[in-house]
Formats: sequence, C-alpha cells, structure tokens
Amino acid sequence: MSYRLLADLVLVVHAAFVVFVVLGGLAVLRWPRLAWVHLPAAIWGAGIEFAGGICPLTPLENHWRRLAGEQGYTAGFVEHYVVAALYPEGLTRGLQVALGLAVLAVNAAVYLRLWSRTKTSRT
Repeated sequence: MSYRLLADLVLVVHAAFVVFVVLGGLAVLRWPRLAWVHLPAAIWGAGIEFAGGICPLTPLENHWRRLAGEQGYTAGFVEHYVVAALYPEGLTRGLQVALGLAVLAVNAAVYLRLWSRTKTSRT
C-alpha cells in the first residue's frame, strides 16, 4: 500500500470522524444506543477545539504524506481543510472556541430532544 494512499485513508477517516462529532447526535435520535460512542467522540472533538490542540490523526496523515514525498501541513485538520475553505483569513482562537461551542450546542439540542422523547415515552 502506498504512503499517499495511507495518508488519504487517514484523511477520509478524520473527515468522517469530524462529521460524526458534529452530526452524530442526529443518528442517536434514530439509534439511541449509539450515544455510547457519540458522546465520547463529541466531548473529544469539542475538547480539542477548546484546548487549541491537534487531533493525533493530523500528525499521522502528515507522516504518511511526507513519506510519499508530499508536503504535510502545520495547522490542524479542521483549520487546514474545513476552515481554509470557509474562512480564508484563517483560524483564530475565538473561531476555534466558537467551533467547540457549536459542537456542544448542536449536540446538546439533539440530546435534549432525545431525553425529552425518552421521558415522554416512559409516562
């Protein structure tokens, strides 16, 4: 397997994880037991944003890219792929915190709805 293919595979897994962190709560509405996987993922995703950290998948992707003779990137995954497309001026600390809050807000709304639905069905 080529190094570039490995880097691209990490990229796809990382992108899927980000989508799951942000929108996975919607899947929990359909499959409530998925919350056991989604909640830790959402906490991790928001925590990385609040801490200003970089997910371990980013250095892994960069490692494979360098071995493939490509240039890696210094920013985090979200800043390099998502924010660069949406916010060309770059990722500021305030924007990073806003992204973390957005993850919490979206998922809190979904989990409140699930909790309300569960509470209603029990009565």
